[in-house]
Amino acid sequence: MAELNPNAAIPERGLTVRNLRLAFGDTVVQHDIFFHVAPANIFVIMGVSGCGKSTLLRHIIDLQRSEVGDICFDGQRLIGDDPHERAALQRRIGVLFQSTALWSSMTVGENVALPMQLHTRLRPPEIRDQVAFKLALVGLAGQESRMPSELSGGMQKRAGLARAIALDPDYLFLDEPSAGLDPITSQRLDALIMRLRDALGLSVIAVSHELPSIFTIADDSIYLDNQSKTAIAHGNPRDLAEQASDARVRAFLKREPIEEPTRGPV
Repeated sequence: MAELNPNAAIPERGLTVRNLRLAFGDTVVQHDIFFHVAPANIFVIMGVSGCGKSTLLRHIIDLQRSEVGDICFDGQRLIGDDPHERAALQRRIGVLFQSTALWSSMTVGENVALPMQLHTRLRPPEIRDQVAFKLALVGLAGQESRMPSELSGGMQKRAGLARAIALDPDYLFLDEPSAGLDPITSQRLDALIMRLRDALGLSVIAVSHELPSIFTIADDSIYLDNQSKTAIAHGNPRDLAEQASDARVRAFLKREPIEEPTRGPV
């Protein structure tokens, strides 16, 4: 990933975040965030808990608004006020929330069908075919009639992924996809994410602080610092673990403690 010049022209392909400021009232969460996600890359937003990773994701997918900075999909700036523009964006992105956000009163098949019912003109038989296809892609073929409560944690994540790709999005957003999963299930989910990227040509933006997943799936990344409240590193996590200029980034990626400065007598 190449770092962006804040004043450079916005690339025509991929996702660009430029000079973004995240705040709640007067409380600044992060500022001067800029990065570019190339098409069909897996980009990880990483950092310690509470640094603003999920807040950044929510701004990118237009669930929260910022008055400062630009978010651009394929060179087009996201304004967020035009309902037609927002509807067009919703069709281009898929989201897997940390809790999966599956409707507990709906079957797996009904959950996956819902975006198609709301945003397409497909007929019921066509929707059924698409639901079966999407479930097969994530390894849940034939599970349409099961309820989310009947699925294991890993299967719920897969069902959430099937719904996230229901509209054939260009961009897939994942909020802590490995949260709550055992190491083996997490490894399988990582492999599935990479297969979906390769098969569908998706650009994937994932929030994570799970190091095994970060090192497995990430092509590029950004590290959000909760002290300076900005991004202090960009690049491939494996490279950053050895070469990042800031010791906090290297310590995070190597699971090493940061030595606190010695305090003199008070």
